[in-house]
Amino acid sequence: MGKKDAECVAFLQWALPRLGLRWSGYRKVHAQVCKRVARRCRQLGLADIASYRDYLAQHAGEWPVLDGLCAITISRFYRDRAVFDSLAQNVLPALARSAQRREAATLAAWSIGCASGEEPYSIALAWHFVSGAAVPGMHLKILATDVDATVLERARAGCYSAGSLKGLPAAWRTQAFEARDAEFCLRDDFREGIEFRHEDMRKRLPDETFDLVLCRNLAFTYFDEAAQRAALDGISRHLRPGGALVLGTHEAPPPDRCYTPWPGLRPLGIFVFRPDLAETDRFD
Repeated sequence: MGKKDAECVAFLQWALPRLGLRWSGYRKVHAQVCKRVARRCRQLGLADIASYRDYLAQHAGEWPVLDGLCAITISRFYRDRAVFDSLAQNVLPALARSAQRREAATLAAWSIGCASGEEPYSIALAWHFVSGAAVPGMHLKILATDVDATVLERARAGCYSAGSLKGLPAAWRTQAFEARDAEFCLRDDFREGIEFRHEDMRKRLPDETFDLVLCRNLAFTYFDEAAQRAALDGISRHLRPGGALVLGTHEAPPPDRCYTPWPGLRPLGIFVFRPDLAETDRFD
């Protein structure tokens, strides 16, 4: 570890807890944040990261800026293929059948920390090509939120490099995307029902109730224990009983008897929310 990297690590170990974040989550990805902090120091005309720490002590309004610099954006289509295959083949159809039993015509999903849109678009593609055929007449609506307005603009544009699409089945790439200059852009038919919204789940939650919530590699990796509990409580208030919570494959929610691994699937970070679930609402 070089001197500058060591100084940045020490800085993050000091600063992250003050933001409700934890160093252990950033250990492998801290270089991304360090580059942003170095860029911010240059913008402010500061000599080094020690000067930035002093600056933070004197300018309380800089802390939200630093918080934004700590947002990790690593995303691609169909990231963790086994997870999306399970969602397409098992979870989404089960949720749709549950919605049919309560005579609902729409299935609602929330993608938290959607970054450039790869996750919500992957769900939409899985629904279009696999899940939706099993439940004619059912519509999928997706709310996708992120704290970074810049990545949301890219998400709304819906254009990606070939490398970002390599995890998708070839037939899906051919049917759902069109080449445009050096990128591949999602066709309009596959964008229907998706809303991108600039929101921070730590400060504001949607008004809607969801059948499916994806909070992958975000709250339960980067947030500290108190913030994780607050995140889970917030999700629980907006997740329908019997609904699904999807975390990263190496994540688990804080201990909560209401969340159990999705039945019949090997551990993939997919949990069912059952706070006193009536027998009639259980999945087939």
